[in-house]
Amino acid sequence: MLNIQKKMSNPFLALLGLPATAVGFALSTQIAALSWILSNKYHLDIHEVAFVWLAGPIAGIFGQVIVGLLSDNVWFMGGRRRPFIILGGLVSSIAFLALPNISRISHVTGITDIILIASVIALFLDLSVNVTFNPARSIIADLTPEGKVRTSGYVWMQIMSGFFGVFAYFLSMVFGNELLLYIAAVIVFLTAVFPVLFIQEKKDVAQESLENQEKFGVLQIFKEIFPLYGFLVFGIFSLFYHFFPETLGVWHNPMLISSLVYSVVIGILIIISGLKKSSNRNEFQKIMLAHSFTWVAFQSMFILSGFFIENQILPNVNISDIAANWFAERLTGVAQTTGSSVGNIVSLGFFILNLIGAIFPLILQSIAKRIGRVKTYISALTFSAIGYFYIAFFSHVEIDFYIGMFLVGIGWSAVISIVFAIMSERVNPAKMGLYMGVFNLAVVLPQMMSNGVANVIKETGNHQLLYIFCGLLITTSVIFWMFVKEPESSDTTIQVPKGH
Repeated sequence: MLNIQKKMSNPFLALLGLPATAVGFALSTQIAALSWILSNKYHLDIHEVAFVWLAGPIAGIFGQVIVGLLSDNVWFMGGRRRPFIILGGLVSSIAFLALPNISRISHVTGITDIILIASVIALFLDLSVNVTFNPARSIIADLTPEGKVRTSGYVWMQIMSGFFGVFAYFLSMVFGNELLLYIAAVIVFLTAVFPVLFIQEKKDVAQESLENQEKFGVLQIFKEIFPLYGFLVFGIFSLFYHFFPETLGVWHNPMLISSLVYSVVIGILIIISGLKKSSNRNEFQKIMLAHSFTWVAFQSMFILSGFFIENQILPNVNISDIAANWFAERLTGVAQTTGSSVGNIVSLGFFILNLIGAIFPLILQSIAKRIGRVKTYISALTFSAIGYFYIAFFSHVEIDFYIGMFLVGIGWSAVISIVFAIMSERVNPAKMGLYMGVFNLAVVLPQMMSNGVANVIKETGNHQLLYIFCGLLITTSVIFWMFVKEPESSDTTIQVPKGH
């Protein structure tokens, strides 16, 4: 065991966060490049792009829970999380190499359906991300004690992931999205595979998991995720709707509204139940449902922002005056087109989002020391709601989009750090991988709702609705989070990491 691991020093926490950082870089690359390459290079429509993105949630439904369950109960290659992190890193790298070569794959295989090939590649990419992400988050909980050290572990994870995300968007602006995909293949391989070779996992925790088996089959998983049934039903409906739009078109909006109403009603019932009798299971369900509304908003933003920029901002500006084009033009000498300008504005906006996401965890952690993690999380998420509404109603030129992304980034900095520290103290530590997988269904099932958002925007032609929906969804999440109780370990013990 490395000496830094024995001391639980900051260098070890940073090392521990690198596999999750690989996933963060992969996701940032996917967000920067996938929608852009599908719409600009292969000319897919907004609803077709959203359909390809459904591969992610579908992969998450199966990958997260299954991998979480398996990684709790195996010991291979010197760890229970290590094999899955290495496998996920390898597959991600291969998928990134495949994305710029969809046309060649089509020529070699004889498959002419670009949507099908893109969906399969996206499915493998998302499967690999899901295979890696759950063990990468779980290993932090495995190797850190509850309270300030574990929170520091997740904060370092977000700091590292945030800065790598910033780097991905910078590379996108400078070198373009196609070259970014090749660079991502290398970086994801290095940051996912090599760090876990130097981290020693605890075999006694794995043995405890085997000896303390919970009966947790498919039926039990369905019982645990009952607050998410609305998102699940609409996700399944979306798959059929893509193939039978004329037949199912009349049901689309009623299904979308019904799914959201169901989720709100169930959330109210869970809150009432918790007021009558508090329990870790009830708190877990409240956190899971509150988190789900957050991810409908963020996923919709990630997928559809390019279309918003193209229709709401680009008509109001001259390409020669776009600040986001400066990086590419000055460093490469290549004149930017309308298509590349959309990608550059989106990349600079998400660059700002991730920069704030990388810096603010330390600030939020300092605040959490005084007011607690839950209140800190609520405050940060409120800024995201404000940012979304600002973009929706005041974003007419390039700078407005960046201001909104700055505000949204404050909430984003908390979404992938603080929430996992809170959630991990409400579940059985021996089954952390499984519960991380179940909890991730509060991410992947809501992501499928973004397909519904895309269809509403296509139907109405009103791209402003994207950020109105996002603001309303985040506001709903904030309201539910107000009823989440602070974990006991939060009591004035959370400290900003200091050097050793």
